Amino acid sequence: MARGNQREKAREKTLKEQATQKKKNTQSGTEFARTKEQQAAIMREKQAAGRNPPSHHSYDNGLSRSVLTNPSLAEAKKATEAASSSKKK
Repeated sequence: MARGNQREKAREKTLKEQATQKKKNTQSGTEFARTKEQQAAIMREKQAAGRNPPSHHSYDNGLSRSVLTNPSLAEAKKATEAASSSKKK
């Protein structure tokens, strides 16, 4: 008969532990889909930010892409660098 009491105590303990555990998702299908889409949009923004590093890295050497692709801007940049280096001497 002592085993019956042990089983009851174990059941009570299990029920108490299950009450404190996180429940399943209570959102409806449309709410869940909306939440999932919002989270996906946030992740896409993070991934896009990771693909486009800031342009102030040392490998950039201070030249933006527009300067590198536009010859007149590149020549203007060279002229200003030459003028600044001649002033230093």
